[in-house]
Amino acid sequence: MPAPYHPGMIQDRPYMRDHAERGHSGVLPWLISLVVALFVVQNLTFRLPGLGISLERLLGLAPAGIRAGHVWTLLTYGFLHSTGNLLQIVAYLVVVYLAGREVIPLMGTRRFVGLYASSLVAGGLLWTAVHWNQSDTLLGASAAVWALIVVYACFFPNREVNLLVFFVLPVTFRPKFLALGLLAIDLCGLVFYEILRLPFPFYAAHSAHLGGMAAGWIYYRYVHESNWSLSSPGAEIDLPRWMKQRQASKTEPAAASFSVNLGDRGSLRAEVDRILDKINSLGFASLSADEKRVLDEARDLISRR
Repeated sequence: MPAPYHPGMIQDRPYMRDHAERGHSGVLPWLISLVVALFVVQNLTFRLPGLGISLERLLGLAPAGIRAGHVWTLLTYGFLHSTGNLLQIVAYLVVVYLAGREVIPLMGTRRFVGLYASSLVAGGLLWTAVHWNQSDTLLGASAAVWALIVVYACFFPNREVNLLVFFVLPVTFRPKFLALGLLAIDLCGLVFYEILRLPFPFYAAHSAHLGGMAAGWIYYRYVHESNWSLSSPGAEIDLPRWMKQRQASKTEPAAASFSVNLGDRGSLRAEVDRILDKINSLGFASLSADEKRVLDEARDLISRR
């Protein structure tokens, strides 16, 4: 008789726990500390004549700077923020922390850093193209934050997220609806505010948001979901018929094991153990869509406990 399913068994696996702890304790504190440190430096330098403006000119993104060859600003603008809007940087860092600790165990630290940087560059490029003939300057990590929201929504589209807005108002939503809502808002903002230049109550870099969202979706669709292979299709060898039959008989039980009755905790535990062993030996990219679905169901079961 199989042992009863324990909802914390995914986290209890040593290699899964170590991987998650390394990702969470490694890059996130450094990233948040860097943003906070630069925000403090910004506030200090703005009290001194000329220094704050010079810092924004050096690291902030502006079409004139790109024309002058300051290509590094396509990345560095995401680490500076408006000194007069403390709530904005707090909100950004909260999203980075909450979304980052969930997606880093699934994508790895290097891919997380790559996604964060590439989404800033993608958002900066789209914003620069839209504002090419203007004298605006872009600051803030919103492109990367929007990219993380999209990736989180791709990983957990139907997970119920509960938040306390301003620590008072409880809000429950599904990540996929949040991502779609932001997409609709930013598309409208791009057309009516940034292109048609209609009056808007507050400044928002909708084009940068859309560039970051595109980078997040492209990563999930074409990098994370793809099983990269260096083998050439032309190098395949036609096996004898008896060997093909033997291999087919070996693979049939594995294919059948993907269909799991998630209501049976014993079967779910066995299937999750098999999938985790496969991740440990071949990596997350080797999983099929059904296997990823089983892991998502098990993770949702844990989150409800």
